[in-house]
Amino acid sequence: MNNGTDSDLGIREFQRKIEAIYYQKDSSRGVGGSFMWMVEEVGELARSLNTGEPNSAEERAEFADVFAWLASLASLRGVDLSACVRDKYGSGCPRCQGTPCSCQHRREGDQ
Repeated sequence: MNNGTDSDLGIREFQRKIEAIYYQKDSSRGVGGSFMWMVEEVGELARSLNTGEPNSAEERAEFADVFAWLASLASLRGVDLSACVRDKYGSGCPRCQGTPCSCQHRREGDQ
């Protein structure tokens, strides 16, 4: 869904960008305080998903905020998100290794 104005940062580059921008503030706040900020952003994303127009500027901003807080928390814990994603999902579904997933526990309509 790239609008053509910027190239894809990639997960590792994005995490490093968020570190450069926010690591000092977030490390002063600590993991607990930063996690609470992320939870607030998840709530804002939930509200946008429930009431907003799909793919609106507001909704995209909320997705970006949640991803940024996740990247910041990973950095605070010394976790490389790119490696985590590759290790868990690089071969497809972690349970069945299928792409798409063919696991029965993830049927359409399941909660």
